[in-house]
Amino acid sequence: MDYNEGINTHWERSYFAMNKPNIAVASLIYGDPGIPGFNYTNAVLRAGGRPFMVSNVDSAEEAQYIYDHFDGLLLTGGGDIAPDLFGQELDGSADIDRDRDMAELELLGGFLALNKPVLGICLGMQLLFEWGEEVRRCRGLSLVSGGVKRIETACKLPHIGWNSLTFQNDSPLFRGLDDGAYVYFVHSFFGENCADSLSAWTDYGIPITAAVEQGNLFGCQFHP
Repeated sequence: MDYNEGINTHWERSYFAMNKPNIAVASLIYGDPGIPGFNYTNAVLRAGGRPFMVSNVDSAEEAQYIYDHFDGLLLTGGGDIAPDLFGQELDGSADIDRDRDMAELELLGGFLALNKPVLGICLGMQLLFEWGEEVRRCRGLSLVSGGVKRIETACKLPHIGWNSLTFQNDSPLFRGLDDGAYVYFVHSFFGENCADSLSAWTDYGIPITAAVEQGNLFGCQFHP
């Protein structure tokens, strides 16, 4: 994809000149290929940003265009992580999109190198940990300490529904929200042993990591 191709130059200049942060939303499209992830883009709009959907990064020029024009990156939820990208055997597990994972890893590295903020949601958060075991044990990016394991609780799994947050610090991610704010979860796995980066948790029979952060890197288990 050529990000300059087919874009009206006047519109492009006006869009990026607006005094609002431009956010690259790294997400493939779920369900009908003609319907983008509106929950994510709408969340960015409600927060005062300008979202732009990004699926694949086909060249260094495209990546540089994104780094030059966008102020932050949002990694959305989805399936499992392709294990071969982390030095392990690709075993035919379902719900893996290697092209998506490659694009997201490249964007993540580029934004962090430029010290621009990155927010990972659900899978986007889980890949930040040292390891995960949603389908099989797999190494992560080790940007956040700890690992991702199945929730051991007497409550029903998957955990689906609204739960309140307990904040651990004055995270910029939650400014303007009161302790006890409700957010929506859909998951059966959670991050553990991440006390040094924990910014919010919820209770689902056991304490569940709801959000983590390290500098300009943020992760949320819940969805917009």
